Amino acid sequence: MKQTPRTRKLNETLREVLARILADEVSDPRLEFVTVTVVRIAPDLMVADVFVTAHGDEERYAEVLAGLESAKGRIRSLLGRRVRLRFTPELRFKIDDSVDESMRITEALKNVPPSLVDHEDAEERDDR
Repeated sequence: MKQTPRTRKLNETLREVLARILADEVSDPRLEFVTVTVVRIAPDLMVADVFVTAHGDEERYAEVLAGLESAKGRIRSLLGRRVRLRFTPELRFKIDDSVDESMRITEALKNVPPSLVDHEDAEERDDR
């Protein structure tokens, strides 16, 4: 999907407004500590994919998505009042697992065996 300067700016505006709505306006306990990471609006501005993250496992993610789906109408209505567009885009909520993936990679790198690290350092020194 091609991004234009207008859609990039709109994506960031929608992300900020949706984050504020979730933090201040929605009182569903399933949505506590949910972070809006990315919003990608379609070129026709009719649909927006909203990527969120929350700490937890698959069960927590299912809970978050259920909470977002149940509050979708209210969230969209509040969004329409705060962001002036001809049409308020349909919101499609998705889990952003990039944060979890980066945490897994970081943990894996912390657990690299010392012998492997020493071996790679020696190879780097030999290449110089």
